[in-house]
Amino acid sequence: MNVSQPTAPPPTWLPDWMLGVWALFAEHPFVLASLIVLGGGGFAVLARVFVLFWGLKVARRTATDLDEKLVRLGAFVAALFILYLSLMAAVQTLPFGERATTVLTQVVVSFLVLQLIRVGLQASHIGLAILSYARHRFPIVEERTIPVFDLVATVMIVAIAAYALLQIWNIDATAWLASAGVVGIAVGFAAKDTLANLFAGFFIIADTPYKVGDYVVLDTGERGEVTRVGIRSTRILTRDDIEIIVPNSQMANFKVVNESGGRSTKVRIRIKVGVAYGSDVDHVVAVLEDVAQVHESVCRDPAARARMRGFGDSSLDFELLCWVEHPSQRGLVSHELYMDIHKRLRSEGIEIPFPQRDVWMRRTPGLEGGEDAGKVSGPPG
Repeated sequence: MNVSQPTAPPPTWLPDWMLGVWALFAEHPFVLASLIVLGGGGFAVLARVFVLFWGLKVARRTATDLDEKLVRLGAFVAALFILYLSLMAAVQTLPFGERATTVLTQVVVSFLVLQLIRVGLQASHIGLAILSYARHRFPIVEERTIPVFDLVATVMIVAIAAYALLQIWNIDATAWLASAGVVGIAVGFAAKDTLANLFAGFFIIADTPYKVGDYVVLDTGERGEVTRVGIRSTRILTRDDIEIIVPNSQMANFKVVNESGGRSTKVRIRIKVGVAYGSDVDHVVAVLEDVAQVHESVCRDPAARARMRGFGDSSLDFELLCWVEHPSQRGLVSHELYMDIHKRLRSEGIEIPFPQRDVWMRRTPGLEGGEDAGKVSGPPG
């Protein structure tokens, strides 16, 4: 005697006018589940098209394509929710036991959460880019602080998703958190240097004493361009094309001179020049300023200027002050200015002195001639 399997009861959310259709297909649960999935897929496509149609109309009025990316992501999420809801409804119609149905539902919801993690990470990237673009309204979010907010958003999304997965599978998170606390203390002691670099990296990115592209000078004398500011270390490329990797904990405690800081990336060059005593000082100032003004790499604003700095042992000391657009130009422009100044001073007849000493020889009358010649008498004793 064959015993027919009991048909699944209709879900509570089903409207009354659909009960007859449900009863018709209830005797063939796999066909009903397939129809639910197909119907959900159709509704998902319609929802995606609807969101894209109206959302892109609004997003195209903006100046960037970031809003369009956000609308497309929202359309994907809408379709994703409808599709997974249809999958969960289909699972409820299958003639499995209560335990199997619960496990299948948990698997479907877990996959939905994993999908939402990926979507959430993409949305956080796009949202930060939009906030950075509107920096006049959100000045704290800019290119140099985006890595910090991006990392915080990633940690929050992953933590929320992990908690949701634990709740889906009815796992008590208290024991896990307690274990994580003990493990965290052990890891903190074992990797204190790594954690110091990690936290220093956060502070460097947030405070931004320097950024990628800046020219910095370290306490140890190294000078170069910052090529990367990571969470653990900072990389500096010197003028000798050598990369220096400095842990962030040291960078946080170093005295770092940022040559690209200030109101602009311009850097001032100081050229020290000495001329002979008796030179026309006004002429010297005019010649030095003219040499800087005709040089193509010297900035016109601020204008170059020459200053007399003092009276040296053998020369009148002057200093030419001028600006270049970028710190990388300092060495070459200084070399060219020194060459041009030397040629110009020679053509103008202005002498560049060198150190000289006058030695006075005093002759002692008692040592002239005789056997005492060449002897130096000592102090009276």
